[in-house]
Order: sequence, then structure tokens, then C-alpha cells
Amino acid sequence: MEEDGKKLQSQACLRGCCPSPFLTSHDPQTKPSRPMNSSAACRRDFASKTSSSIFPNAQFSNHESLPSIHESFAEFTEAYPQYSDTVRVDQIRAQEYYHLSFSNHTCLDYLGTGLFSYSQLQKHESPTYRIPRNLKTQLLHGGATSELESAIRTRIMSSLNVQENEYSMVFTANKTSAFKLVAESYPFQSNGNLLSVYDYESEAIEAMLNSSEKKGARVMSAEFSWPRLRIQSSKLRNMLVSKKKKQHQMKKRSGLFVFPLHSRMTGARYPYLWMTIAEENGWHVLIDACALGPKDMDSFGLSLFRPDFLICSFYKVFGDNPSGFACLFVKNSTIPMLETSITPGIIGLIPAEKLTESPGTDAELENLSSQFGRVEEVAEKLKGLEMIEVDNLKPKGEVECRGLDQVDSLGLLTISNRARCLVNWLLTALLKLQHPNTKGTPLVRIYGPKVRFDRGPAIAFNVFDWKGEKIEPVLVQKLADRSNISLSYGFLHHIWFADKYQEDKEKVMERSNEPNSENGNKEKRKTKWE
Repeated sequence: MEEDGKKLQSQACLRGCCPSPFLTSHDPQTKPSRPMNSSAACRRDFASKTSSSIFPNAQFSNHESLPSIHESFAEFTEAYPQYSDTVRVDQIRAQEYYHLSFSNHTCLDYLGTGLFSYSQLQKHESPTYRIPRNLKTQLLHGGATSELESAIRTRIMSSLNVQENEYSMVFTANKTSAFKLVAESYPFQSNGNLLSVYDYESEAIEAMLNSSEKKGARVMSAEFSWPRLRIQSSKLRNMLVSKKKKQHQMKKRSGLFVFPLHSRMTGARYPYLWMTIAEENGWHVLIDACALGPKDMDSFGLSLFRPDFLICSFYKVFGDNPSGFACLFVKNSTIPMLETSITPGIIGLIPAEKLTESPGTDAELENLSSQFGRVEEVAEKLKGLEMIEVDNLKPKGEVECRGLDQVDSLGLLTISNRARCLVNWLLTALLKLQHPNTKGTPLVRIYGPKVRFDRGPAIAFNVFDWKGEKIEPVLVQKLADRSNISLSYGFLHHIWFADKYQEDKEKVMERSNEPNSENGNKEKRKTKWE
């Protein structure tokens, strides 16, 4: 009975545990002490079962040796009995997102908050206007907005647990626009540093870095150790905490600390306490929450960590381009320090009938402009506002955000458990692929965290031939596309190699020359992945 009781306790923990980033030492350089509860055992048991239960001792060296879908699902459900608790997700998918299965297409290139509902995509059209506005003025005084926009803002803030009395929010055209708006408005003259924590190349971050450098900011980046791609803690701490003394006092660094909660390329999660260290040393903190899944903000803890800026993205929510918007939140106490800067990127959400009522004459366009600000560019119509469905039966000003309502009904535990099972199964399956007639030569190599209870939903990998030569990621992407599998590829960077990994450095790294405005052609070393 005692043994059965332990087994039931373990199963209950697997069904209900969530990764807790707060179980971390205050100093990220030191290993956290083991929590005195069942969660640590739960996590170890999860990783052990994943590695040992899914086709144990099996390796697959050709397509004929691959198990059938029924065999695979049987192994999967046996390894993850808690997956059966997520059947409600399958029901919603079948009713609202059946287009994802209709084309027999597997999307492995999606990471983010929103996903469009086919039924809503067919019912509604809602355009957006790009409006260049002063971010500071917009945050302090607001501007002309539609009832739809106000209702959506309130609904999103509620979903993310952001308090309206503590933060103000604007809609931006995309993630890149949000980061650039912060860079253009941040006072780098008095707070001269920008420190980012990204192990991959990002268009949004590059836009922010370029704008910051033009304003005189000193740009710094964290480094990551190969091959697990963990933050080099001592180097990051040295950049956050200045050891220079002035008049016998510790001189604190100051500037903007840009911190993603986890890597959207490798799935590596980062200790939240880096934010505390930054704040204690005079930094303003920007949290990049764009890679978070639905309901992940429920476990973030805004009551403990109150960043100065927070950016999230509802990307790909419409299915067509332009395919969504981003949200920039600014702490109300931080707004007064921002500089006045008019930068394109802030948008207004306008109900579809506003556009259809106007035949588009110059006079009518001018009238519309007076309501929503000077119109710089009128987008192509956006189809859907997929997750937003305006219900005529609801009181004026209210909207139904079906996608957000659905994830609220499912809850954090159901969503996180389902994602955890799927990503770890996929990682384990990839590691079991090897080349035929070789001594266990692997087909796939994983970078970043392996099987882990609390890893993120992204996996970074390369495919190698039987000689150990890397296959070009673009070719892998094209081959996958032929089988209706969507993959994305990009570049890892800021990677640090120990001496014992120098051979890896030559195998996986690529060189490319890119123009640099100050130094002519500047060589950059990158890692390509799929």
C-alpha cells in the first residue's frame, strides 16, 4: 500500500505540477538548493520516464523501421498518462481550428500567443492604420480610439494579468516596431547602456540595437556556453554589476536590460532573478514575452516582478500578412522619464464598418484622419481579427475574444502539461534517428536543453549525413516542406566554446561578411540551425 501510495502521489504531481522559476538561488551563479517537496522528484521522474518509456533501446535507421502512428501514440500515452486530461484541447481544435488538420499539414514553425480560428476568419474583417504618434504623449494622454480598440486592450490586459492602474499599453504593428519604439524613446544619454540576453539573431532586437547605438548607447550582450547554451553567469553578472569604485562608493551601472523569459530558438528557460539583480543595480528592465504560450503569464508573477516595459505579440493570429499586432506595456512610473520621439509603429484598431462607410475621397479620408491621427500608411486589409469576434447581441463596447476565452477555460495546467508532453516526445523521437550501416551515427543533433520538465517549446537542431557533415538548413527546410512539414531556420549567436568543443565550432559554425556602418565589412560568426 505504501508503494502504491507513492505511485499515486507521483502521478498526481505529474498531472498538476508546473515549472516554477522561483525555485532558484538568489545568485544565478550558484546551483539552487533542492526543494524539500515532491516537485523535484516529480521533475526527475518526468525526465526519466520520457527517456526510458518511449520505444526503449530502439533506434530507427530507415523509414521502414519507423513505427506506425498507432504504435507511436500508444507509446506516447503510456509514457504520458496525463496527456489524456487534455482531451478538451482536441475538441476545441476539431470545432474551431479544423483547417489545421484539413490540409494534412504539420506546423513546427509556430511559437507565440495567438492562433487564428477558421470560423472567425470567415466572419470578420478589421483593418488597421499605421499612425506615427509620440509614444510618451500617447501613454500619458491617450488618443482617439475606437470602442473596439478599448475593449480589446482591456481584454488583453486582463488575460495577461496586467493591472491598468500600474501599466499603460499601446498597440504596435509588430514586435519589431515595439522594440524600436522603446529604443527611440529611452533616455540613453543619461542611462547609457543596453544589455540584451539573446542566443539567436532577431530582427526586432537588431532594430533596437541599431536605434540605441545611433543615440549613443553602449550595447552589450550576454554569452551562452556550448552546447547546452546556458547563460555564462559570471560574465552577465559582471556586465550588470560594475566593480569600479568612485569616491569609495560602488558605482552602479544603469541602462536598459532586455530579458526574454526563455529562448524562442532553443527552449532554454532563464532564471527570473536576473531581473532582480538588474533592478538592484539601477537598470530598467524590459521583458520580452513574445515567445510565451497561452496562459504562461499566469505563472510569471507580476506581483513580484514589475518590469518597466513588457512586450507581447499576437503574431499569426489572422493567417494572412500582415498577420497580427504586438502590445507594448510601460510602467506608469516609468513614462515620465521617456523622451519625446515620433516613430512609426503605433497603430489603431478600427472596426471594419469604419472603412466600408468611407468611399475613400480625400475629404472623407481627412475626416477619418482627424479621428485617428495623421495616417501615414493604410495597410492591406487584415482578415479576421481572428481571435476577436464582435457579437451584436453583446452590450455596446464589449467584444468576445474567443481564442483568449478558450485558453482561459482550459487553464494553465492543462495547456502547459500538453505542451510539455509534446515537445519532450518530439525531442526524444529526433534523438532516436540514426544512419543505417553505421556505428550509431546520429541523424540529428540537438543544441540547448534536452529532455526537461521545464524546457520551453522550441527545439534547435541540425541534420547531419552519415559522414558527419552538416546538411544545409535551407535544404532540410525544403525537404520537410515536400512532406507538408513547416520548419523555420535562423542563426544562433553570442556562443562561447570551451577548448574541448573547438572541433564542434568548426563543424557547425558558418562565417558571413556583413556591412558595418563604422568598420566597413565586419566578420560575424553564426550558428545555423533548423
